[in-house]
Amino acid sequence: MMDDFLEAFKEEAYELLADLETSLLELENNPNDMNLVNQIFRAMHTIKGSSAMAGLDDVSGFTHDAETVLDAVRKNEISVTKELVDITLLARDVIKSLIFDSDADFDKVKEISDSLKGLLQRPEPAGLTKPLKAEVPEQEEEGLLVTYRIHFKPAPSIWHDGLDPIPIIDELRTLGDCSVVARTDTIPFLKELDTESCCFFWDMILTTHKGMNAIKDVFIFLEDRSDLAIDIIDHENLPMDEDGYKKFGEILVERGEVSAEEIKNALDSQKRVGEILVEEKAVSPDAMKSALAEQQHVRKQQKVRKEEARGLSIKVPSERLDSLVNLVGELVTVQARLSRKAAFIKDSELQSISEAVEHLSAELRDNTMNIRLLPIGATFARFNRLFRDLSSELGKEIQLVTEGGETELDKTVIERLGDPMLHLLRNSIDHGIEMPDVREASGKPQAGTIRLAAVHKGAEVVITIEDDGAGLDPDVIRAKAVERGLITADARLAENEILELIFAPGFSTAEKVTDVSGRGVGMDVVKRGIETLRGTIAIESKKGAWTRISLKLPLTLAIIDGLLVRIGEELFVIPVPAVEECVELDQDEAARAAKLEIMDLRGKIVPYLRLRELFEIDVEPPSLERVVIVEAKNGAKMGLGVDQVVGQHQTVIKSLGGLYTDVEGISGATILGDGTVALILDIPMLVQSAEKVAQS
Repeated sequence: MMDDFLEAFKEEAYELLADLETSLLELENNPNDMNLVNQIFRAMHTIKGSSAMAGLDDVSGFTHDAETVLDAVRKNEISVTKELVDITLLARDVIKSLIFDSDADFDKVKEISDSLKGLLQRPEPAGLTKPLKAEVPEQEEEGLLVTYRIHFKPAPSIWHDGLDPIPIIDELRTLGDCSVVARTDTIPFLKELDTESCCFFWDMILTTHKGMNAIKDVFIFLEDRSDLAIDIIDHENLPMDEDGYKKFGEILVERGEVSAEEIKNALDSQKRVGEILVEEKAVSPDAMKSALAEQQHVRKQQKVRKEEARGLSIKVPSERLDSLVNLVGELVTVQARLSRKAAFIKDSELQSISEAVEHLSAELRDNTMNIRLLPIGATFARFNRLFRDLSSELGKEIQLVTEGGETELDKTVIERLGDPMLHLLRNSIDHGIEMPDVREASGKPQAGTIRLAAVHKGAEVVITIEDDGAGLDPDVIRAKAVERGLITADARLAENEILELIFAPGFSTAEKVTDVSGRGVGMDVVKRGIETLRGTIAIESKKGAWTRISLKLPLTLAIIDGLLVRIGEELFVIPVPAVEECVELDQDEAARAAKLEIMDLRGKIVPYLRLRELFEIDVEPPSLERVVIVEAKNGAKMGLGVDQVVGQHQTVIKSLGGLYTDVEGISGATILGDGTVALILDIPMLVQSAEKVAQS
């Protein structure tokens, strides 16, 4: 039982530590944001409490020191400085080490603990700006969810003037969630009562997205004939105290119903403070009822906000999710068998059932795949710390701009994408962006910019890493490639082909290898990592201006839509996102295209590859050859010659096993409805393989 609790704590701590790092980096840029301070404090407080319950006393004790510093910031006793953020980030790293590493450096723990305590003992330097309190603004713009306290006391003569306050209150209710308390404190005894005078007044608590002006408009005809007060007491951007909304006595003092001294005297008794105040006639029963209504109303709204922030979601172990995907994959295969059998028997009722199962399995497949999709923004956020630390270490000024963080990818793709992206970004920081004085001398801003963007394009996601640094020099790359024997001195290559030489194993243009990176060092590993995800990598650059690396990745690695084609008796699957169109060639045109390795596509020359020759399938070609036009590298088109296009097929991807890992042009296999195995073509690798054959 304790082991289960510890695992749950570690899972929660991992998420809290990730959020903690992001919030601390934001706080460095916005040191006056008290909401961020409260958010960081709550994360530390949660880790401290949960670690103590899990029996991790080292974590709890150390986190207490960090929490104490943040509490001092909350109380405006110390200011947010770069040093404070630095030490707190290191404290976050220490907490992570204590929780997840069995061999944590306890000397480092003591060093950071002493640094945290030192922040509390150090006098405040002059001229620093203290964090601002998260005060309620006087007036909020329309759109923000705000809770107002409204005191409405119409003039006694309001009925003489032909005005009725009740419709006003009813109209106020239409603006949002409204609690109304009628105050009868001022109703006189019966013998003194003037039945034509209004002796009531009202206290109302309204939570609404409408602005202050919308509320004032409700009272526009009564404002001059009433005692009207509208105050903001809560809104969705305010930090929520863990103890809930204000205590009953605090509300009464704030409203001016009772003094703080009377509250203190009441608290000394054993009775509830409200009962005592009413007994002593310090406040009226209506005043107590009104204050209680406010307390309950705001606490309810804060509870709703907490639930919305927490989200109505459940955590599922990734193993269960992977198992579900595998089962869906098997269901898709069985459904294909059912469809084939129904078509063979030609039974209308069975075909109807088959179509219903096909529809349901497709919907189940899509929903299961959507469950696996995660926004890539969390991966982007990981790199903020990298930029901060490396910029400081290298003495560079670098701004990271991220776009498309909401773009979703399969969780497996995201997990395996982190290391290649990390390597590319380190290259950009170290060797892409120049030193500030070098940039200034070349007419650039001292601060460099690296843009990290993601966007959906059909069934794929394109991730772009672009910097405005020194760019790549094609002449230097070519010279290095000749020196290493990768190309001959007289080789004729286009500029994009020269740039792609940096992906060759061991290739580097760096004059020295640094601890951070070397542009080109290990780029072959990056490329292989992307290709194992069935993705492609492309590079563009302009010397002295910029470098752009584009990663094109599939949404999922489990199930894809494929185009089933036949060559002789062999079946292959081409991923549908790569398919542009299908055309036909007669036997003479196909033979000529195969010989020249090009074909005429409506007046345009397109490279042509006959798959029967590539895979050495020795059968008689058909009289009419089908050509599948696919998108090859850099958006160029290419024709793949096949015997027959069977049709679209839901393809469950199966691994070929370790023996076939290095087979070029094949990315996996799938099982068809009749049990036949069809190989899935890797289009980018297939094109490269054909190029090697042509050059040999």
